[in-house]
Amino acid sequence: MKIHEYQGKELFRKYGVAVPKGAVAFTPEEARLAAEQLINETGSPVVVVKSQIHAGGRGKGTVFRDGKDIGRGVKVVTSGGGVAARDAAANMLGGTLVTIQNAPKGNVVHKVYVEQGIKIARELYLGMLVDRDTRRVVVMASVEGGMDIEKVAAETPEKILKAFIDPTTGVTGHQARRLGFGLGLHKEQVSQFVALLSSLYKLFMQEDAALIEINPLIVTESGQVMAGDAKVSFDENAEFRHKEHESWRDEGEENATELEAKRADISYVALDGNIGCMVNGAGLAMATMDIIAHCGGKPANFLDVGGGADEARVTKAFSIILQDADVKGIFVNIFGGIVKCDLIAQGIINATKALGLKVPVVARLEGTNVELGRKLLADSGLNITPASTMLEGAQKICELVAKAP
Repeated sequence: MKIHEYQGKELFRKYGVAVPKGAVAFTPEEARLAAEQLINETGSPVVVVKSQIHAGGRGKGTVFRDGKDIGRGVKVVTSGGGVAARDAAANMLGGTLVTIQNAPKGNVVHKVYVEQGIKIARELYLGMLVDRDTRRVVVMASVEGGMDIEKVAAETPEKILKAFIDPTTGVTGHQARRLGFGLGLHKEQVSQFVALLSSLYKLFMQEDAALIEINPLIVTESGQVMAGDAKVSFDENAEFRHKEHESWRDEGEENATELEAKRADISYVALDGNIGCMVNGAGLAMATMDIIAHCGGKPANFLDVGGGADEARVTKAFSIILQDADVKGIFVNIFGGIVKCDLIAQGIINATKALGLKVPVVARLEGTNVELGRKLLADSGLNITPASTMLEGAQKICELVAKAP
């Protein structure tokens, strides 16, 4: 689950990470009031108005309204006070911000973050995520702040410093100082960096984060180290421990179909292919996508319908898959263990009738009562093609989709 920059910075403050002063605004008038308050508090006429969407690259992104380019997703207001901030917010709010991470569709801007202007001496990068190879949290830091870290990794990987955190010790002073000095920080700044990194790791572990990214991590002209941005996402597998996280969810920023699936307790991730997949079990679902790709097709989704694949869940899964207009065929690949294959087959038949499926369906069943299940599908008179193996099923659905108009 992702949260916005302003929410991430509220969380940073809670854990003692230094951030600039700022306030979220949902209307141009709220942006004006926020800017005026910041100007009065800081004594500086400079404020920054930032679009709040779940995508990076906002500063370089373009805001479109009625198909016209009306500016960037971040505006530095150097004069004009609250009125200028209001106008900048009015320009962004309701527009569609397209960045390198959400192109070509973009996201509609519903809120902005008004923040005090900071005199920046240096821009660095700091990130924290789970490294699955080492099964530890890895801290990544780079002097190339403000740039896409993927570009840095591809072109100048030697500029990325890493530290793998032992969960029994947490971030050690030695690791933090090595990273700090590696970033070219002075002694006093390294002390700040050590404290900041320790706080971030505490946040990461206690909040069950999946990713924390600060780009840029800024060093001010006065020598203060603080978070200039906040990208935070949480591990949804741990959400039962953090009921408060649900109130931070911005449903308008999430894929509507994925959200519907989540509410139905179905694991679904939209992809960019045209072959819908309905599978029970995450491992089998991954293998199904792989074998479709192996046969020359492109999966349209990851969908794990779960162990109890009864008629109601099968029908719901079909309806979720069909919300994707690009789907030209569906591959059902289910192992009948908890639910017998004949009951699954009947569920597929009833769901196909109820939804009036027009696209071809290939169904590969395995498990208890598999022969009976296959016979039910074959005798249904519907556009359902049985398959005996995964490979056969993948080949058949790829062939049928290739012939589709």
